[in-house]
Amino acid sequence: MNSCIIFNFFTNKFMKRLLNGLGKAFIRFCLLALAGWATVAIFYSNLPMPIRPWVAGLFAIGSLLALVGRYSTKPRRLGFLVAFTLVLTWWLFIPPSNNRDWQPDLATLSWADIAEDNVTVHNIRNCNYRTETDFSVQHYDKTFALSKLNGADLFLVYWGSPKIAHTMMSFDFKEQGNICFSIETRKEMGENYSTIKGFFRQYEIIYVVADERDLVRLRTNYREKGKGEDTYLYRLNTSPEIVRKVFLSYLKEINQLKERPQWYNALTDNCTTSIRKHTLPYNPNARPDWRLIVNGYIDEMLYERKTIDTSLPFAELKKLSYINPKAQAADKDLAFSQLIRERMPKKEPK
Repeated sequence: MNSCIIFNFFTNKFMKRLLNGLGKAFIRFCLLALAGWATVAIFYSNLPMPIRPWVAGLFAIGSLLALVGRYSTKPRRLGFLVAFTLVLTWWLFIPPSNNRDWQPDLATLSWADIAEDNVTVHNIRNCNYRTETDFSVQHYDKTFALSKLNGADLFLVYWGSPKIAHTMMSFDFKEQGNICFSIETRKEMGENYSTIKGFFRQYEIIYVVADERDLVRLRTNYREKGKGEDTYLYRLNTSPEIVRKVFLSYLKEINQLKERPQWYNALTDNCTTSIRKHTLPYNPNARPDWRLIVNGYIDEMLYERKTIDTSLPFAELKKLSYINPKAQAADKDLAFSQLIRERMPKKEPK
């Protein structure tokens, strides 16, 4: 009996020490993660480039001294939290802008006028491509009748890993044609995309509103040194009433961005999560799914939810949805949008 009491005493004491040690280690890990985030946020900030690395380096060294080793005391850890709060507050107030030296294909913002059934979209992009980097920027205005809006399609574009894709939404106005939206980073002259920078307020977000002969053909016919990026087109089984509401939500967004720019975020405000923002109010029961992040598999998710055609096995549907050969054959044909949709499954009636 006494031996059991002694054993339980030492066991409880050991467990308390273990849990206390694990708790302290977890807190320290979280503080170090905050220090790492703040260091990168300073490095990718609006501070002048000559001093950015120095400020980031000094913050990193100060954080390590406050959080690790014999110099780590409670007052220093509290001091780190104060410094982190100041960095976070400053970072959150870095302002986005519409006034920068933009790349020419991203320099002009689209906007829309809405008058009852008629919608006039201004500055629809339709670049004339000779190569991916050699093109003439062109825009046009066009009026669409909301009563003609027949449905929406989703493009998935793969440029590397099958796990990640770029998504674009296109709206079908029957004989009035299609209008395509691509949610992207608005890059400045000489600027390239970086996933890391995409988390740290380095790019404004832009809704590129364009002709499919621009947005789609650029990816199928000119990217990857002319070989094209693998592009798939899925017809969405959504009622015209909901499609109309989603389309108007897109127009509201482009009008707002023209007046009040916003930051792109590689996790929360990207090409796919932004589409979800526009569609979720009309599909409130749509549960979160890991494929919204690893969006190369989003077509599988849509198939499971019957948002796209399910009359065929998924593998067969995906094969039929691959449009590169049709897009390359159509090239500059004015009937490009119709030609890339040939021999595709019909939309299921709603």
